[in-house]
Amino acid sequence: YTQRQTSAYDKSLCLDAGPLIDFIIETQPKEWEKFCKQHGESARQALLKRVAQAVESDGIVAVLRNPVKAKGCKFRLAFFQPETSRNPETEKLFQLNHFSVIRQVRYSEKTEHSLDLVLFLNGLPLFTVELKNPLNGQDVLDAIKQYKYDRDPRETLFLHGRCVAHFAVDPFMVYMTTQLKGKQTFFLPFNMGHGEGKNKGAGNPPPKLGDGFSTSYLWRDIWTKERVLELMQYFVQDIREHDENSGKLVRKVIFPRYHQLSAVRSLVADARDKGAGEDYLIQHSAGSGKSNSIGWLAHRLASLHDKESNRVFDTVIVVTDRIALDRQLSQTVSSFEQTSGLVVHVDSGKE
Repeated sequence: YTQRQTSAYDKSLCLDAGPLIDFIIETQPKEWEKFCKQHGESARQALLKRVAQAVESDGIVAVLRNPVKAKGCKFRLAFFQPETSRNPETEKLFQLNHFSVIRQVRYSEKTEHSLDLVLFLNGLPLFTVELKNPLNGQDVLDAIKQYKYDRDPRETLFLHGRCVAHFAVDPFMVYMTTQLKGKQTFFLPFNMGHGEGKNKGAGNPPPKLGDGFSTSYLWRDIWTKERVLELMQYFVQDIREHDENSGKLVRKVIFPRYHQLSAVRSLVADARDKGAGEDYLIQHSAGSGKSNSIGWLAHRLASLHDKESNRVFDTVIVVTDRIALDRQLSQTVSSFEQTSGLVVHVDSGKE
């Protein structure tokens, strides 16, 4: 990560212009040149405004996955890691993604309130973070209270879909949410779990000697370049669906919890190494997100390649014997579909 100055953040556009423009010029010079011929000296500001509009209307997830159209031009705002090593050019573009961090971000045009950290991908905000230190008399619960009561959800940066997630962190625990709703904001734990077997419980294991904090996995693993882009490509979802009771269109941004991420990654890594034909068992407690875990896993396996860049599976079939789960799984797996026609729902009795 490159550390940027607080002044680099544009409050009105809700982005850091420098890394965004640099990324586009470096990865898409021909498209940028074409855009500049159309807009002249105002090209930079015109593109920044167009990107801000796209994030506002479509959300950060869609903007990072799909090209932004601007007066006959198309700009990609992120390049994901290729599944195979057969195309060196896509690997080069992946390496050119720019990650940055700004401390004490003054996000509001109305107040002087600031966030401890905001993490950016190519100038677009992904995660906001409030950090607490028990030595100063505050812990992760104080960070949660700060988000609930001191952060106005109507601020541009906090609008639903603008950022991927908001993290509350202290040396021992991590919690996160994808939507700020004032005192109704609901935070989920993003901890590794502690203990083994029947004795495993909530929280994180104590840090190993010289290893820093119990929550160091957050920045040493989850927020690394490869992991963040993996999250954006395969896991994070911005779903809009009609509520069965009210009929209203409801928006949900889904971010995996740690146990879901760990389960899917472990299975994918083993399948890549050993190939097809192995048996596995995942144990999820009630309400822990089984459908999402299955959906993420199915999609990861469908595009999985081994170390020699050969596809591991031709087809992934999900079978269930529970009607409620079957309906939920069908909706979940279909919602993760990024290529039309990739997912087909087969009811019992159909051939």
